[in-house]
Amino acid sequence: MTSLTQMACEVLTCADGREKTALSHAHAARWREMRAEGAGREAVGRGAPPDRPARPARPELVDPRDVPRRKPGSPDGRIAMLHAVAHIELNAVDLHWDMVARFGHLDFPPGFHDDWVQAADEESKHFNLICDCLEAMGSHYGALPAHAGMWRAAEDTMDDIMGRLAVVPMVLEARGLDVTPGMIEIFRRAGAKDAVAALEVIYGEEVTHVAYGSKWFHFLCGRGNLDPTPTFHDLVRRYFLGALKPPFNVEKRADAGLPPDFYWPLAEGADR
Repeated sequence: MTSLTQMACEVLTCADGREKTALSHAHAARWREMRAEGAGREAVGRGAPPDRPARPARPELVDPRDVPRRKPGSPDGRIAMLHAVAHIELNAVDLHWDMVARFGHLDFPPGFHDDWVQAADEESKHFNLICDCLEAMGSHYGALPAHAGMWRAAEDTMDDIMGRLAVVPMVLEARGLDVTPGMIEIFRRAGAKDAVAALEVIYGEEVTHVAYGSKWFHFLCGRGNLDPTPTFHDLVRRYFLGALKPPFNVEKRADAGLPPDFYWPLAEGADR
């Protein structure tokens, strides 16, 4: 029987975005079948994920400062915005499968793996929704340069599950809750109904992904008798470069289990 961590590694070593997400969907469905048949911790296995996931030849990955800036109100600007979102979503697919593969040996209830498989499955859907929008606009994923630093958080937290939970879902994905409403409004004003619909799906489901991070972070804090708030602050200061950028989507962050005392002390202008 193929273990869950083996399935995760298959996704991580697949380079093409559409093929990667098809494999992700298939393995997520298989894991749900296995769970329905009574599979538990024994079916997770132990993985040997690559340090970096396989990537397609395009997009060219460049320093964030070298990613071209385009006005969001123009058609080219909207394509560039969607391209950046597609890149984020593809990285998120790998980040969630890497969570499963890299930390599969740790003593978590099966629900931990259920959550991150579900998140990876949804990120795969998000990538394809945005790719569909790009293709309808005459472009495609890989047509523009993309951010080369997206995997840094995974590399830096390779051996630290609490650091991974703090930085990836609770900082990076939480940032999506802050910026996505503005993107939705840009595409709504442009009459881009498909892009609006895709971004609204992403916005709703990302709340749950951030909540998974908060849930399992608090689980580990409880098990280790740690105070969650200062522990979160310490980990973010260790692994995340720079300050968090307001304005914050306070309502959606609260829905995801992130109270203001988690992030405001880490914000620009705060005494870090």
